[in-house]
Amino acid sequence: MKQPSTPGAFTALKADSFGRILLVDGEHGRFVRRDLGATPLWLRLPAWWLARREARALAKLDGMEATPRLLAWDGRWLDRSYMEGAAMYQRPPHGDVAYFRAARRLLQRVHRHGIAHNDLAKEANWLVREDGSPALIDFQLAVCGNPRSRWMRLLAREDLRHLLKHKRMYCRQALTPVELRVLKRHSWVRELWFATGKPVYRFVTRRILHWEDNEGQGPKP
Repeated sequence: MKQPSTPGAFTALKADSFGRILLVDGEHGRFVRRDLGATPLWLRLPAWWLARREARALAKLDGMEATPRLLAWDGRWLDRSYMEGAAMYQRPPHGDVAYFRAARRLLQRVHRHGIAHNDLAKEANWLVREDGSPALIDFQLAVCGNPRSRWMRLLAREDLRHLLKHKRMYCRQALTPVELRVLKRHSWVRELWFATGKPVYRFVTRRILHWEDNEGQGPKP
């Protein structure tokens, strides 16, 4: 894999306990860098683990349309291609049936590559591009595997449920009877997460790490 290049001019897009996200203008154009160098020592292992997951998923996607392309990963810096667009909460696709149709097709392509995104409840991970089409970013929690396995199919269904929740928020009238049934069917993964994982996540992110990002869904009004 290509080694990260020396950064040129950059703008910090985000900084938290797991490092910094930088928008870099390099010699070959603009890209996004996840910099783990500023991560506290006690968080470097989980930060590295999350970045490695993202690198692995992006490598499997191999520059697929509407997803970032992996440029480099060396254990400290993860570089990916820059994607123009606004987060879903910044440019809400109200009544935009075409957006959600395209988003479902995009998600199906990601799943066929053997990847479950696993973090699609966050509107910040869905982009609305200039032409109104969708794109996906932030594959830190992605799971890779055989797309035909029972586990991956279960995770893919959870990805779809999260997309349909956004569709219910912004385009409720376009939900089909099948989609409504999918929304009502809760898997054991969801129930386990709400019973055990989510309380821990909230405690760690809000009490220890002091995050206040509404879990990536944008600021509350």
